[in-house]
Amino acid sequence: MTLSQNPIKALASNLTLLSDIRRGVEKEGLRVDHSAFLASTPHPVALGSTLCNSRITTDYAEALLELITAPYASVEELRTELQHVHQFVVRHLGDEVIWNQSMPAHLPDEADIQIGWYGTSNTGMFKHVYRRGLAERYGKRMQCIAGVHYNYSLPDRIWPLLQIDGRTFQEQRSNGYLALIRNFTRYSWLLMYLFGASPAVSKDFLGEHQLPLEKIAPDTYCLPWATSLRMSDLGYQNKEAQAELQLCYNDLDTFLLRMRRAATTSWPAYADIGTHRNGEWIQLNTNILQIENEYYSNIRPKRTPKSNERPSSALANRGVEYIEVRCLDIDPFDPIGLSAETARFLDVFLLFCATEPSPVFPDGGFCQDSKNNFAKVVIEGRKPGLLLRNQNKQEVELKSWGEDLLLAMQPYAALFDKGAEQPLYQAALDAQMAKIQDASLCPSARVLKQISESGQSFVDYTYAQSLAHKNHLLDLPFSAELQQEFEQAATDSIAAQQQIEAAEKDQSFEVYLQKYQALLDA
Repeated sequence: MTLSQNPIKALASNLTLLSDIRRGVEKEGLRVDHSAFLASTPHPVALGSTLCNSRITTDYAEALLELITAPYASVEELRTELQHVHQFVVRHLGDEVIWNQSMPAHLPDEADIQIGWYGTSNTGMFKHVYRRGLAERYGKRMQCIAGVHYNYSLPDRIWPLLQIDGRTFQEQRSNGYLALIRNFTRYSWLLMYLFGASPAVSKDFLGEHQLPLEKIAPDTYCLPWATSLRMSDLGYQNKEAQAELQLCYNDLDTFLLRMRRAATTSWPAYADIGTHRNGEWIQLNTNILQIENEYYSNIRPKRTPKSNERPSSALANRGVEYIEVRCLDIDPFDPIGLSAETARFLDVFLLFCATEPSPVFPDGGFCQDSKNNFAKVVIEGRKPGLLLRNQNKQEVELKSWGEDLLLAMQPYAALFDKGAEQPLYQAALDAQMAKIQDASLCPSARVLKQISESGQSFVDYTYAQSLAHKNHLLDLPFSAELQQEFEQAATDSIAAQQQIEAAEKDQSFEVYLQKYQALLDA
């Protein structure tokens, strides 16, 4: 990345660019019953088709909701839609609640966790069989961990303004997003400290895990300084085959080459499982990755695929369109799982990552120090005097480095607030500085404190909190027009699924898969 001028000055002279920033959210949440167990009921029909409803679907299991917003130009618009989606959903859950925590409630035996069902079309079976493969490779319980994905795109006009290197505009834009990703990789430990909110877990979930957890309440274990067990070895991390897949964010070609290799190379352990059992498909293929999205990462470069186009092909053909931040825990203190303050800070943080110098990574594009910093903060981020290794290979105290980063972000917060009636972005930044100064203000510390004070288990505490959020959402106004809009979308999605099933009924699933794989082999 090359900057021939001060990025702050470049942005300050083009403030309209900030109003063109787009952000969207995908938020997961388990449905649980009144006993705080994973709901055993299928996805409610009133919510529409999981294959075709653009706002409400399932992530892994029938009981794991995925609630989605469109991209918006303001945090207020984003949260309004996310709230409306939640309001519609809770009105159709009966006695169930949305589990507003990243770590799961009590789960049944693996065999009793229902994998998401998307109908009988090849398109729907593809999604279902892919999830069967995840169960074979990683187990079902891990898939029930939930989180928030924050999608973020900058206006195309910003890349020439910042004079990002590139032979074409498409290459310039992709290089700009990759530079953002490299800086995100360097500094994402800060997000885990500030917003990690899953320091505790039910004993029911632990299984054979060997982390040195401490019992703090009935059926409740934690790491005392942890910020996010979800992002630790206890949570959803790459295992076995993926451990050797180190993607490169120095250039898009190398990133795609490694991704394609993983999606076309068979892995012995997966070959031993095979693709069929008792005449049924149990995974799409035996490759390191069944599809590109199987690779778990804290951030992804994204491009919306066209019909008959794979995600990696979309990136190769048209470059990076936006980034997806994937490491955020659900905010258990907010009824919709993402506060306005958090979203505003993310806006500042990601703009900072995009515009500040971002040298390429050595060692083939992989930064081990950044990975180590992130891992250290998720398990002991609030430990007094915790040391991290910065880009100069120096040991620095988390508190000192965090203060420096937040001070460097202040001009970006000021840009967002310029012309506004109140400094909301600066207030969001100030709130994070307070957490750096006092770790007890971090959501992870607040969760542990409230569990301890309640005398309840993690599950009982979280259920009570989730029920209160549900009641709050039910009490909010929800117009007849909005109700009708969501109901119509649900009805239309069911009709759309039926049309897909009718159109695909004459093609076998095996032929469908062969054609899909050929899209990557071409």
